[in-house]
Amino acid sequence: MKKHAKISILSAVFIVSAALGGCGAASNQTNSGATAAQSPSSSSEGSTTSNAEAGGKILVATQGPLSGASSSLGDAIKSGAEYALNQKKEEFKKLGFDLQLFPQDDQADPKMGVANAEMLISNPEVLGVVGHLNSGVAIAASVKYEEGGLVMVSPANTAVKLTEEGKKTVHRIVARDDAQGPKAAMYAKSALGVKSVFILHDKTSYGQGLTGEVKAQFEKDGIEVLGYEGVTVGEKDYTAVLNQVMAKNPDMIYFGGHYPEGGIIVKQARQKNYKGIFMGGDGLDSSDMVKIAGPAAEGVVFTSISGDVTQTEEGKKWAEEYKAAMNKPLETLSVYGFDSTNLLLNAMLEAIKANGGKKPTREQVLEAVHKTKDFQGQFTRVTFDGKGDNQSADVFIFKYEHDKSVYVGKVE
Repeated sequence: MKKHAKISILSAVFIVSAALGGCGAASNQTNSGATAAQSPSSSSEGSTTSNAEAGGKILVATQGPLSGASSSLGDAIKSGAEYALNQKKEEFKKLGFDLQLFPQDDQADPKMGVANAEMLISNPEVLGVVGHLNSGVAIAASVKYEEGGLVMVSPANTAVKLTEEGKKTVHRIVARDDAQGPKAAMYAKSALGVKSVFILHDKTSYGQGLTGEVKAQFEKDGIEVLGYEGVTVGEKDYTAVLNQVMAKNPDMIYFGGHYPEGGIIVKQARQKNYKGIFMGGDGLDSSDMVKIAGPAAEGVVFTSISGDVTQTEEGKKWAEEYKAAMNKPLETLSVYGFDSTNLLLNAMLEAIKANGGKKPTREQVLEAVHKTKDFQGQFTRVTFDGKGDNQSADVFIFKYEHDKSVYVGKVE
């Protein structure tokens, strides 16, 4: 029996999305000028009361690229976390705690992510981490979080490996590659009529993981895979591999990687007069995709681990409130950073209550996070399974049209 992806079409709303790769890819680039450890930030008005001083300080860390090519996505996660934390500060203050954000720049580099993680687990005031953007960084840093008993809630990481290694501290609110990949392939066949594909990936944990799942589903569904090649992150000229693609003339080019490379590849493919479909994963979900690809971004299709919060009136109102409070446009990962942080903060409040109003231990916070069931965020619903995966995670379809990403629907 053939499997077909059913698309629940909602009214198209034009949004500028950001998500990466998701997502996920770990870049090998390092910005030596970036600072690894940053000071706790507190943007709420007023000073901490003596009651808060008595209860002690609680730090919530974020980890993501705040410098380099993917910094816009890392900043989106941090901004969403900051918005959530600002709304909870007063509640924590009344309980006697000084709640602060502790953002870290992992530079999309596993080594920096590990170094930051070592610093975080050595600081007893840090009770949780929201991150990472890149799956390769998250996988490396998660070893240290496990050693320090520090709970992590990811708003973006999709690599299957992350939650398959038995680490009790690792959690994510988004869908895994083994959900996103097959749904992308089924959509390409049933909705786009694709019969042949050339698959490219960026050689990272994210890119290879996602395209591996896509390739397997294409082959299962009888779609001809004409090529499967890796490209180098940071390159500016992909002529060699695109010559291979053009020689095969596939119905579709599928790219597993981030928007910096994806934008260049689709632009150069169109310059070579490629007329077929260009599709990718959540790594292409960024407002910078159009800036890089220019007019070539028109018609690019991508799956995303996050949908469009503005599909409801309540969501539209929340988006406007966010823009007014943060003085910046809403990116998709800001919503998921917000939901991940709120989930973590709610777990902390439960742990404080269970501990008789006293500051909880990391183990108590971890236990509260892991017990999360039917948590309703601004956009996501979360119930963690035994591995730390969200049983309610979904996959969505977007398409770039007129310099913006258009929400198509949820893949059922």
